[in-house]
Amino acid sequence: MVEEKLRRAVFPGRFQPPHYGHLRSIKWALERVEELVIVIGSAQESHTLVNPFTAGERMLMVKSMLREEGVDLSRIYIVPVADIAMNAVWVTYLSMLIPPIDAVVSRNPLVLRLFREAGYRLLVPPAFEREQLMATKIRDLMLRGNDWTRYVPPSVARIVEEIRGAERIREIALRD
Repeated sequence: MVEEKLRRAVFPGRFQPPHYGHLRSIKWALERVEELVIVIGSAQESHTLVNPFTAGERMLMVKSMLREEGVDLSRIYIVPVADIAMNAVWVTYLSMLIPPIDAVVSRNPLVLRLFREAGYRLLVPPAFEREQLMATKIRDLMLRGNDWTRYVPPSVARIVEEIRGAERIREIALRD
């Protein structure tokens, strides 16, 4: 029996930067839902070691990555969302900013708990090479001047290079 696709799910993340793990999770989700709302979290923060890229830069990276991979962009919403410091109401806050959803796509235990408590379906993608495909590791490679490009799609690497993102991270590290 083939399970019917859900109407719409949300995939929250910081995407600092988007990498192949994000891409594979998005493709996995699109096999299960008609539409996907990609939330660019911590939208208010940029130019820090943890959040070096602006929300606009991350939106551009995600859209370019999906276009490059041939993903049907008519099935995608990309929404920047600023943080709030109240986990108990985060799902309600998010639901005011995005189209109605049926489910969340995440591996983050806190995100899964909050959405489960709010009554949503949980879609947990596989850990696609999680030990390698981590934005923290990619930012650390940028900081050290090592090759980070093999962990991100070519379009993301081009954008990071155009905005001199690795250089930004190294300069931020000197300040912090």
